[in-house]
Amino acid sequence: MTPRQRNRLALVALIVISVGVAMALALVALRENINLFYSPTQIAAGEAPRNHTFRVGGIVAAGSVQRAEGLKVNFDVTDGAHTVTVAYEGILPDLFREGQGIVAQGRFDADGGIVADQVLAKHDENYMPPEVADALKTAESIGVVNPHAPGK
Repeated sequence: MTPRQRNRLALVALIVISVGVAMALALVALRENINLFYSPTQIAAGEAPRNHTFRVGGIVAAGSVQRAEGLKVNFDVTDGAHTVTVAYEGILPDLFREGQGIVAQGRFDADGGIVADQVLAKHDENYMPPEVADALKTAESIGVVNPHAPGK
């Protein structure tokens, strides 16, 4: 092998290694920043990650909103089949209320409850996040009646 061929081989190897390292760093960064959606049924089944941020969505259960000192609030989110309790400290969206579809982003606390960093509410009567709508349809298809359906 001539010196010129060795230089080209070294350059190609360096490029391949550099691209591999860059891809590995990008994948690690993406994996840490992904927030997957889970319904209360999936959370009850243990599918939600214990040490990672995730989103939970459903309907705010009637009679479940409990305000504490300051901006602290606890409420239950249900998909009709299961219910999870969410704790949040901050200003809630104007449209937040019982019977409203919401998505909360947070993680599990030491007691197994969910501590939310962010709470989003639907923006009008006709819109519901697709993940929440799918979770409610799944709960209805397994025989659980949606207590918040019109006419109920």
